[in-house]
Amino acid sequence: MKKFDCKVMGERLKTLRTEKNIGQNKLAADIEVSNASISYWENGKQEPSAQALFKLALYFDVSVDYILGITDD
Repeated sequence: MKKFDCKVMGERLKTLRTEKNIGQNKLAADIEVSNASISYWENGKQEPSAQALFKLALYFDVSVDYILGITDD
């Protein structure tokens, strides 16, 4: 069984964001969270809430499983 790794999630979020060519501030505004939240998530310092994960998955058109590192696609 895989273990949750905050760093993997953070790396995936950062990659998704940079591939879309948007800054942390825009992402934060678009999904209605603080700028600091995006930074904390990307640096593995905090985990997003279920609601935030839902918004991120919709925003980037990926699964929550992908964001969390459960799947690779």
